[in-house]
Amino acid sequence: MSVGYENFPVASVLLPAAMRRPVSLIYRFARTADDFADEGDLRPHERLAHLEGYRAELRRIEAGRSPESPLFRELGEVVAAHRLPLAPFHDLLDAFSQDVTKQRYANFAELMDYCRRSADPVGRLMLHLYGESDARNVACSDAICSALQLINFWQDVEIDFRKNRIYLPLDDMARFGVTEDQIAASDASGGWWDLMRYQIDRSRRMLSRGAPLAKSLPGRIGLEIRTVVQGGLRILEKLERARGDAFRHRPVLKAFDWPLMLCRALVM
Repeated sequence: MSVGYENFPVASVLLPAAMRRPVSLIYRFARTADDFADEGDLRPHERLAHLEGYRAELRRIEAGRSPESPLFRELGEVVAAHRLPLAPFHDLLDAFSQDVTKQRYANFAELMDYCRRSADPVGRLMLHLYGESDARNVACSDAICSALQLINFWQDVEIDFRKNRIYLPLDDMARFGVTEDQIAASDASGGWWDLMRYQIDRSRRMLSRGAPLAKSLPGRIGLEIRTVVQGGLRILEKLERARGDAFRHRPVLKAFDWPLMLCRALVM
């Protein structure tokens, strides 16, 4: 599962018009590849074969040959026009492939390595599009994207468990006395709130580390990023209010949240 696409704006009206097509194409690439790993009734080897087909299309772009699918022909045009690196696309595919083969994470370091490939590439591609890809901005972007990925995990604990995946670090679960059986039973008692509060605080600190990027980028691009950051913070607020019980009170952004987030972004 990659960054929570349903919760954060993609190619929104906040973006400059010239950016909406390339951002939409990157989104389509990520969304459709993620669906290969997550959706439908395909067997693992079939999911991996679909993802390998995407890698083959990327290799055609790298070799200067015409891709076979319309999506990749359009993507190739955007890559060429904006001189986008292809490594982030490959990283995304590696993360989606990992979703097929790895269902548990021993510790936070393992989880962050996954986020490095499942979430951070999206932000890095955005920075290349904006012409703002220096080391400081990349570090801030990585913090924001990884935080959003983590927040998506915390809100989707039950959904992911139905797919036999647990993204909560196993050592943290053991530390707070939370078991897989408790997740299976949608049981938010015992040490569950302590575990989730620890993850909420961790994610909020990570968003704070990335916040300087949202403040420094100019115009509508900066406003877009500030709104994304506020979206993540709003989900954490809702999760905190529910004492971490995403089983019965899964936090989502609703219509009335967007004006609040935009106001917060404007004064951020």
